[in-house]
Amino acid sequence: MDPLKFLKVPRQMPAELPVAVRVLGHGEIYGQFAAEQAADQAERCLDCGNPYCEWKCPVHNYIPNWLKLVQEGRIVEAAELSHETNPLPEICGRVCPQDRLCEGACTLNDGFGAVTIGAIEKYITDEAIRLGWKPNLSAVRRSGKRVAIVGAGPAGLAAADGLVRRGIDAVVYDRQREIGGLLTFGIPPFKLEKIVVERRRQLLEGMGVQFRLGVEIGTDVRFDQLLAEYDAVFLGMGAYRALDGALPGLNLIGVHPALRYLIGNVHRVMGWPDTGPAIDFSGQRVVVLGGGDTGMDCVRTAIRQGAAEVSCVYRRDEANMPGSRREAKNAKDEGVRFLYNRQPLAIVGDEGRVVGVRVVETRLGAPDARGRRHPENVPGTEMVLAADAVVIAFGFQADPPEWFADHGIAVHADGRTDIGDPVLRPRPYQTSHAKVFAGGDMVRGADLVVTAVYEGREAARSIASYLGVSG
Repeated sequence: MDPLKFLKVPRQMPAELPVAVRVLGHGEIYGQFAAEQAADQAERCLDCGNPYCEWKCPVHNYIPNWLKLVQEGRIVEAAELSHETNPLPEICGRVCPQDRLCEGACTLNDGFGAVTIGAIEKYITDEAIRLGWKPNLSAVRRSGKRVAIVGAGPAGLAAADGLVRRGIDAVVYDRQREIGGLLTFGIPPFKLEKIVVERRRQLLEGMGVQFRLGVEIGTDVRFDQLLAEYDAVFLGMGAYRALDGALPGLNLIGVHPALRYLIGNVHRVMGWPDTGPAIDFSGQRVVVLGGGDTGMDCVRTAIRQGAAEVSCVYRRDEANMPGSRREAKNAKDEGVRFLYNRQPLAIVGDEGRVVGVRVVETRLGAPDARGRRHPENVPGTEMVLAADAVVIAFGFQADPPEWFADHGIAVHADGRTDIGDPVLRPRPYQTSHAKVFAGGDMVRGADLVVTAVYEGREAARSIASYLGVSG
């Protein structure tokens, strides 16, 4: 192994589809490393004594260790090690904002180019599956315990993985026709092709996870039935209530919530039946309000639909955008116009249909409660951006169902599920109902896939402790 490999081999991503080609379809834009490329990129790792990448990763992946295995061509062993910390590594390798997490913390990121951790993480599991690898649970002893999981998104899938690895039966309920939650219905296929989620479903079912899809708890199955039939329940129901900023003009024709737009597009691309009319921006001037990852998904989807012009409006500057830098760059490459330091004031209409967005320029003032500089409107700078369609991508909040109150499951004022004070309620992720645990976006608010994975994983550990199952 060459300790100076990082000086001889530059950082390199897998082959990327040219812009002119990729905007014509909805497939993933990044290819796959060949074995030699993956090994070369992995060998660039300095194997730091205190690996910052590992600590910055929300699930604390053993990154230098599995990079070493990739260097040596031991892909199946790398997959086993990768799964010790992350139940969905091939998904996180595709959708995590590595520039803000592991790669952003890489020592080589200061001038030499970070190790391509995300692309290698994706490569490991994809290649291991191609080689026939499957999780081996032959040594796991069945406990006789059963846990119901409500929600087949990343938190629920991670919890299911963690439970069956401890010999606890996991039965996952979800109202959708497919597993994955926003992995399937929200994230566009050009970031995460749905066959990847389907392969993960096959692996989980091979481990013994059972799925009950197209079933809504509280309607098709009462929650008290779950409490009666299972030893514990995990809630991983996400955060789906859209924030709209109370902008005037939200009811105009041509104004769309981001999630409804993205879900409809996935259904159309996949050829699945949908309950509502598809939203098609072909030939239209589209303005997307919001600079997070959901906003990037919307602008890039609109480009692929053949929109005449796509603009992203964000109230802070580029450095303070909350979304992935890689996704913002991809959007710019694909022709999206970014308008920074613009605060939307109202959506403008004519005869009931949207014709524009009134905005005002901003400057950054003092930090807000979260430490981010607060945008302040600059007087006399208002203008109207012409638009045929507007997408609202301001974020999401948890939306607890009515049956929470019926079963004493406490929530915070903003709808997030209350998992209590760790001193008064020392079992992690346990709700005010002792038999019910929760994690992911419904607990912490809308966040990253990888943080939901972490909470599902840790909740499984806590549930096992509650049930008296070791491991």
